Amino acid sequence: MEPTAKLETANWEITAISLRCEYIGDYVTVRVSGDWLAKCVWYLKYKSEVSKGKNQELATIIKQRIDKCVGPDCPIVTKYRGRLIDEESGKK
Repeated sequence: MEPTAKLETANWEITAISLRCEYIGDYVTVRVSGDWLAKCVWYLKYKSEVSKGKNQELATIIKQRIDKCVGPDCPIVTKYRGRLIDEESGKK
């Protein structure tokens, strides 16, 4: 998820949290930078175009989860980023 130009930069550089992803049935790490760029580390490691170029020996369970992964616009990532924006803007 790309940074949003209309938002002011956060008062921190980067934050990360481990959240339960119901799509793949496991915990994933979501990180958000101070310019509001949000990424799912599981997606980057296993499903993104960058990871597809690597010859990885993946367990069967990971291969099954890859198809279930929503990708870069995942609602879990979006919701966490939104929560941080609300906290930063004082809307808690």
